Amino acid sequence: MNGFPAFLRRLRALTRKEFAQLLRDNSSILMGVVLPLALIFIIGYGMSLDVDRVPTAVVLAEDSPTTRSAASFTVGSRYFSPVYVHSLPEAEVLMRQHAVNVIVHFPPDFSAKLARGEGTVQVLLNGEEATTAMSAQAYVQAAVLTWAASQGAARAGLGQASVVPRVWFNDANTSSWFFVPGILMLVLTISGVFLTAMVMAREWERGTFESLFVTPVRIFEVILAKVIPYFTVAIVGMGLCLVAGRLCYDLPMRGSLWLILGESMLYLIIALSMGLVISALTKNQYLACQVALLVSFLPTVMLSGFLFDLHSQPQAIQVISHFLPTTYYLELMKSLFLAGNYWPLIAEDTAILLGYAGFFIWLAFYLTRKKVA
Repeated sequence: MNGFPAFLRRLRALTRKEFAQLLRDNSSILMGVVLPLALIFIIGYGMSLDVDRVPTAVVLAEDSPTTRSAASFTVGSRYFSPVYVHSLPEAEVLMRQHAVNVIVHFPPDFSAKLARGEGTVQVLLNGEEATTAMSAQAYVQAAVLTWAASQGAARAGLGQASVVPRVWFNDANTSSWFFVPGILMLVLTISGVFLTAMVMAREWERGTFESLFVTPVRIFEVILAKVIPYFTVAIVGMGLCLVAGRLCYDLPMRGSLWLILGESMLYLIIALSMGLVISALTKNQYLACQVALLVSFLPTVMLSGFLFDLHSQPQAIQVISHFLPTTYYLELMKSLFLAGNYWPLIAEDTAILLGYAGFFIWLAFYLTRKKVA
């Protein structure tokens, strides 16, 4: 029992020292709090992108020559990567699994209604990918109406078709709802990996980190005291982004707030551990900055699905993205904010993030022990 109170006293003293040092470092406050707010306003208001090869589920509820002809616009098109199914529930499962972003539904009575001039094609769009949804809606509408016009001219008496779009998960059909969850990922990455790697490498470089090991404190206590301030700064920055997203963009929160916070804390543990690993490997502030930029920040922005829909990227890029914890965290955030608690996806991505957390925590302690032994 005497060991635990002593542990708390040492941890409290070390943590107070780290908080005092953090508050004296204006750059840390700027990166952890001010920069996230700047990102959420700049990116939320000013970014939009084009896409192609959109994963599309084509529902042929009526397997007739007319329906197959109407759906032929997806074959060989640069804008669509089609998967053909025979029922809407099958397509909805694919949508919830993020296997497709668009559902084009040809109902069972499509041919009969088309002959009467009442043919309709339902288009369901995944609003989590707002840019993809807007582009896909325009592509489908133009293709179906062009087909209907050509068929009407070629065959007398054949009626016209109309497209009925419906956006899932993003009722406002705005890219801001898509970008704000990604900004949360950027906030935690900057505060966790980038900021921690730089500050800890500076401690190694100056020798102040190693000097702590001549005191009675343990390695676990030193590392825990080092990461608590940056964990706190990152959570504050994330909280500000949540408030700004809600007030400025009316961002919905269809999933559990506790899940959003819990998954964010889990990802932050991964980010902090990665920062510790980088600092222990480099022990040089300039080198740590470059390595953190290359292995965390740039992949987070370019390869996680934040800027570009991964389904539209080359196969090699998609493979690389699935080795990044940021990809799974971003998928979780977009799903929790816009789609709700879809438990199969939550369970799968959480298990992967727990694996990353365990690996990087073990590696951080192993490298620290190895370097100071």
